[in-house]
Amino acid sequence: MDKAKDKDKDKVKDFVLPRGATGFLGPGDTSPLPVTDLRTFRTALYTAARIAGGTVGEVEERSRPRSFHIGSVLDRAGETVVLCHAHHPWTAFATERRNWYDEEFLTPPPWARAFTDAGLAVLDRERLTTPLSAVDTSALTREEWRRIRLYHLTTLGGVLFNAFD
Repeated sequence: MDKAKDKDKDKVKDFVLPRGATGFLGPGDTSPLPVTDLRTFRTALYTAARIAGGTVGEVEERSRPRSFHIGSVLDRAGETVVLCHAHHPWTAFATERRNWYDEEFLTPPPWARAFTDAGLAVLDRERLTTPLSAVDTSALTREEWRRIRLYHLTTLGGVLFNAFD
């Protein structure tokens, strides 16, 4: 049993937070962050809705200070909110629209494969609720850590899907 837990920890520790993971540029940082194409996200949403037998809800492009685009799929089960990181190709699922998340993530629905097929990584609830202490945060700047502490973020998902200002 302990070996299985250690193996899971190692699997999560392999998640490296690269530059831009927080969506925040520090003072003096003049290099632009990478960009996740909104059209790719939107196309994947429409494919997911078709697979789910539903429709696409409102799609909002990232706006400062939010670090992610947001959309939804409406089907017989209701509305599933889909988050797409604005700087890295990561997606996550939630039950409600918010400007930031910490542990409010869902297990990816069966139609989540539409996002992986489009080249976007689907992050599951287990990974997103992983404590930051179990993630490689070595690329984060001192300013990013200041924001993380200021907002009391403790999980990987909280760092990725936030609204630092």
